[in-house]
Amino acid sequence: MGRGSWPDPSPVSPEPSPLEQHKWRGPQKKLDPESIPSATQVIEDDQAKRGGQVYATNLRGQVPPLVTTDFVVQDQGNASPRYIRCTAYSFPCTADLAKQCKVPLAAIIKPFAAVPKNETPLYLVDHGESGPIRCNRCKAYMCPFMQFTDGGRRYQCGFCNCVNEVPAFYFQHLDHVGRRVDFYERPELSLGSYEVAATMEYCRNKKPPNPPAFIFMIDVSYANVQSGLVRLVCEELKTLLEHLPREEGAESSGVRVGFVTYNKILHFYNVKSALAQPQMMVVSDVAEMFLPLLDGFLVSFQESRSVINNLLDQIPDMFANTSENETVFAPVIQAGVEALKAAECSGKLFIFHSSMPTAEAPGKLRNRDDRKLINTDKEKTLFQPQKGVYEQLVQDCVSIGCCVDLFLFPSQYTDVATMGSVSMHTGGSVYKYSNFQVPVDGDHFLSDLRRDVEKPIGFDGIMRVRTSTGFRPTDFFGALHMNNTTDVEMAAVDSDKAVTVEFKHDDTLAEDAGALIQCALLYTTVGGQRRLRIHNLGLTCSAQLADLYKTCESDALINFFAKSAYRAMVNQPLKTVREILVNQTAHMLACYRKNCANPSAVSQLILPDAMKVFPVYMNSLMKSAALVASPDLSTDDRALQRMAVTAMGVEETQVLFYPRLIPLHNMEAVGEGLPPAVRSSDERLSEGGLFLLENGRLLFLWLSQTCAPELIQNLFNVPSLAHIGSDVRSLPELDNPQSKKLRSIIELIRQQRSHSMKLLIVKQKDQQEALLRQHLVEDKGLHGGASYMDFLCHVHREIRQLLT
Repeated sequence: MGRGSWPDPSPVSPEPSPLEQHKWRGPQKKLDPESIPSATQVIEDDQAKRGGQVYATNLRGQVPPLVTTDFVVQDQGNASPRYIRCTAYSFPCTADLAKQCKVPLAAIIKPFAAVPKNETPLYLVDHGESGPIRCNRCKAYMCPFMQFTDGGRRYQCGFCNCVNEVPAFYFQHLDHVGRRVDFYERPELSLGSYEVAATMEYCRNKKPPNPPAFIFMIDVSYANVQSGLVRLVCEELKTLLEHLPREEGAESSGVRVGFVTYNKILHFYNVKSALAQPQMMVVSDVAEMFLPLLDGFLVSFQESRSVINNLLDQIPDMFANTSENETVFAPVIQAGVEALKAAECSGKLFIFHSSMPTAEAPGKLRNRDDRKLINTDKEKTLFQPQKGVYEQLVQDCVSIGCCVDLFLFPSQYTDVATMGSVSMHTGGSVYKYSNFQVPVDGDHFLSDLRRDVEKPIGFDGIMRVRTSTGFRPTDFFGALHMNNTTDVEMAAVDSDKAVTVEFKHDDTLAEDAGALIQCALLYTTVGGQRRLRIHNLGLTCSAQLADLYKTCESDALINFFAKSAYRAMVNQPLKTVREILVNQTAHMLACYRKNCANPSAVSQLILPDAMKVFPVYMNSLMKSAALVASPDLSTDDRALQRMAVTAMGVEETQVLFYPRLIPLHNMEAVGEGLPPAVRSSDERLSEGGLFLLENGRLLFLWLSQTCAPELIQNLFNVPSLAHIGSDVRSLPELDNPQSKKLRSIIELIRQQRSHSMKLLIVKQKDQQEALLRQHLVEDKGLHGGASYMDFLCHVHREIRQLLT
């Protein structure tokens, strides 16, 4: 954190209400931890104020409830916050004001966000042959921001102000307030989000797309066979293929499937429905990858069910006695690309892989995990993917809409930074199960795989973000690829993936016109239809910085800062990246203090109400695995976190950087739902009892040494804590209220998250406890990094320097 950090004897007060006067502790004038802003309190207050309510999106620039609050969205002309969240809902009018406050202006867009069952799914607008209606000049799509004039014969574009003729088939009269009389019948006029059927103009080579394909590619080298993984995957696929994603209302899935096994060479399978037995074709020349069969490789599961099940029964036995340790990797992806190309469709590769590809082949990797580089200027090279073959693979994949999902089962370093780079740029995900054992990790892996196969997804996507005059999108972060500065290319986009877009002024914004954003995503559905998914959002503009600070959203800001820091870390030393984060935090808060706060003693730390927990989140980001230079953390895990966060939405980064710590020792007192969380600090654990800690990826159950024996008996069916072995991985299903309640709480948490979470049971003073402690983010970091209190004092000193 730079300069020594000692506690500063100054009170903290968010605006506009100064917090109760600080309480000193002892003679050394220490800030009372209770008086510094609490994230759990802010979350609870928002839930109390806005939880369970309907959030109607009819007002421009209104700040939505927090991502942690339960609410129901009613689309009334602006996109739901599930689809778009902003770092601020009132943009400053000028570039100078924006520069002065240093608050990044950004939107986090999740085009395919899952919506709860009690909210309306998106309507599909179909204009037939004429296709989508859009502005002649800027090409923005028809939306609630278009103004109809001249009795309905023309409309003025809300984005570029161009006046367009209304096509004859689309003409409609206006009512007495100048609104079209069919306003409520047309989703594109009255709603913030909707879909539009695309015409041939929008298709590759002007012809309708084929439905996408899923190709399952299994590494059958010694490690995967021995661990039981190959058998486990083959068994699971027999039932999983019944649940392939399908078009709304369709009887069966249009997704076709194919199978490849590989080690040093590749085996393709012909599973044509007419065959009695599957046929294997071997390609041993991995330098020049080609597809040995066209007909019978990609098939409908419904039609070829018996041949496929036959194959899945045979694979584990075929390779049962293998001693092959070496694998290839890049040629496997290349094979998938060739198969999709030949079938003229987009699709997804599911690759189950165990080790670094060391066999002689394109994309062969060497171990470059040099711990001596940690804390030097060369540390960044550990996170840069190796160039050449993998860059070309990304291009090849994106050009045909091939998404790569990588399931890794390593026992040592595998160079995730390189192997995962293809997934990262094709809209895919990387899952990692170190030292995989079927009894311990099998369920966790299978639940990830199921979710991955079944989740809502679109293929071969191209996204454009348009804005009204005065500002424009300048930077994009996410699981995407860009060949130019405007087209965001996504081989696939699923319900978990978010794109963070930064905006900059190129002129003055007018207060009355506001700042309008339209995100248009052109994609292919799982049934092979070409569609546009449109999300619109209007923000207000103000010449007063106070309006910006009032409408800031800390959770969205942290998403932006995490992505920009994680991008910067491959080009700059980590120390520099962390200094930039502190610097920006201090600048944002100093500008507020100088321009918006009531005059008060400089010794007082004053935080904007909407940003009072920003410092605790920022400190947590700076202590995250990717950004702390410690030889105790695995390079692969750090690279994985860097990639995962790049594609995360606001709710995922919120809980990752401020994990939930939930006390469970008086579960009976809690009604439905979850007990309220407490501050993420070791001080909270010492009260004796039982706690759950979760961050969206990991789930810990912490047991205090002073846990009541009857509680242990009711949960684990053993007489005391000492009887719980270190190999206990799950909770027995016992017939008593406490056991049922705890299991239902865990189930509830798992349902809220996009990844499956394996339960880790940790006893106080156990070795495992260190794993949990690194997530107690208000304390000093185990691998370096300040406590929340020290960080706040440090930032306060920086602010005072800026102000004087």
